Amino acid sequence: MYKFLIQKILFQFDAEKVHHFTFSLIKNLFKIPLVSNIVKSNFAVKDKSLERNLFGLNFKNPVGLAAGMDKNAYLFDELSHYGFGFIEIGTVTPKSQDGNPKKRLFRLKKDQGIINRMGFNNEGVAAVVKRLKNKKTNIIIGGNIGKNKVTPNEKAIDDYKICFNALFDVVDYFVVNVSSPNTPNLRDLQEKEPLTKLLNTLQEENNKFKKRKPVLLKIAPDLTDTQLLDIIDIVNTTKIDGVIATNTTISREGLRSENKSETGGLSGKPLTDRSTEVIRFLAEKSNKSFPIIGVGGIHSAQDAIDKINAGADLIQVYTGFIYEGPKLVKKINKAIVKG
Repeated sequence: MYKFLIQKILFQFDAEKVHHFTFSLIKNLFKIPLVSNIVKSNFAVKDKSLERNLFGLNFKNPVGLAAGMDKNAYLFDELSHYGFGFIEIGTVTPKSQDGNPKKRLFRLKKDQGIINRMGFNNEGVAAVVKRLKNKKTNIIIGGNIGKNKVTPNEKAIDDYKICFNALFDVVDYFVVNVSSPNTPNLRDLQEKEPLTKLLNTLQEENNKFKKRKPVLLKIAPDLTDTQLLDIIDIVNTTKIDGVIATNTTISREGLRSENKSETGGLSGKPLTDRSTEVIRFLAEKSNKSFPIIGVGGIHSAQDAIDKINAGADLIQVYTGFIYEGPKLVKKINKAIVKG
């Protein structure tokens, strides 16, 4: 029903407007008694074989919602009923910012992809903390953190520290985002020296707390093999807890859609193979010395299984969730149970 009716209707309208409309609709629907129970019974899969224990956290299943969908922690409780094992909010910056000028979100229907150049649009860390303090479910929450656009790279560490300390009590793990292509010069922070310095600084902040929180690094799919080897070295040197592979790509290879030349990060089906390649490379070259969360182009249960077979311990969906609908999470979890 979703693909043949709901998706067709929603795809007639501007992608960003549909996003806000859908969020408001879900928020209001869940105010109706028993709706949460009905949704949960239709989409959630519960099975002991789905449970995962990673970096000290117990995940009820390995399928998460990637950052970008619920940037401002507006809908995490409601979305948890769709069968997710964890939800990542953000990317969050210290101060609120509008992001890049609209129009900035484009569907590539022929390629089953999305190009976005949102630019870390969010309400700022204080607003996000306030919402997370009112959390009603036990869903695991990841906090994806970044820097404000106006903050120069030489002062970026300060922005990450602000977000880290503000979110510490209200998230279960952190994701350091230096791989979005939509904030000028942000990807320069992926270079070995600045990235090592940033992660070491966050680990120092982490160790100030009585019980530290897991810290993961989200990387771009456009890194070379040499850069990926550097990432492995950095993870082992800084002793962070894992890697999320991958963010969106700036590649446009093989696209057929009319709006393929829009600038921004590309997600969805065109990213499927490359993100799986990166996962496999990291897993093999590191001798699986750290956990990997696989994300990028998961549009079917088989796509998820491929990433797990390549070395992913957990997986995340976003664009596939938009194209395939909420049943995707259920299909993936059922396939994992089936083995």
